[in-house]
Amino acid sequence: MGIFKRKPKETSVDFNALPEHVAIILDGNGRWAKRRGMPRTAGHAVGSENFRKVATYCNDIGIKYLTVYAFSTENWKRPDEEVGTIMSLLEKYIIEAIEEVRKKNLKLRFWGSREGLSDRIKALMERAEEESDNMTGMQVNVCLNYGARNEITNAVRRLVHDVAEGKISAESISEDDIDSRLYSAGTPAPDLLIRPGGEMRLSNFLLWQLAYSEMYFTDKLWPEFDENELNRAIAAFQKRNRRFGGV
Repeated sequence: MGIFKRKPKETSVDFNALPEHVAIILDGNGRWAKRRGMPRTAGHAVGSENFRKVATYCNDIGIKYLTVYAFSTENWKRPDEEVGTIMSLLEKYIIEAIEEVRKKNLKLRFWGSREGLSDRIKALMERAEEESDNMTGMQVNVCLNYGARNEITNAVRRLVHDVAEGKISAESISEDDIDSRLYSAGTPAPDLLIRPGGEMRLSNFLLWQLAYSEMYFTDKLWPEFDENELNRAIAAFQKRNRRFGGV
């Protein structure tokens, strides 16, 4: 996997050779707020609005798939006030997204476990997915209450069940059989993973899907990550020679 750190020297982008699928870990909201003497919850509010701007830009330039890490299975460990704020922002975002999907021809999908989420949020998620079913534009995948190890574990459980039911033999299990049982089934793997915030780890995000993705890390915190930063990440991606294990 190719790894980039900070800004490449050249930031020109070939808009005719964009990555098909971009994944982003939305990291640094709390630190952004803390550096400004604000509560962490304020950072999440700004980060939520920034997601809207970046997603709009991705759609405008022709990215086909955008997957974002909004809330992990581990994030429940955060203070109740912070979790409550994030959930309120997510609810607000989904309500607004329902209005936007038809205007912008977007397909919206939620990846992750729905266990532990409020009934209202789950109902809004279902409605948003139904409203966007027939849309043909960019697909936005919001990873909510998501953990990659949990995703893979659930896929294995489904495979074990299908073997026990005689639907498939253990000897015939392939990578495609696992892939088809993940939240991302039917979606091509990310070409480019972007992580703002200065951290250089995956944090239990898309561990299966990122096997051959290019990676771009930047010290910019998510609320500071704008269209220019995305262009730098794409320009860096376009300099890579993706061999997928070949020569």
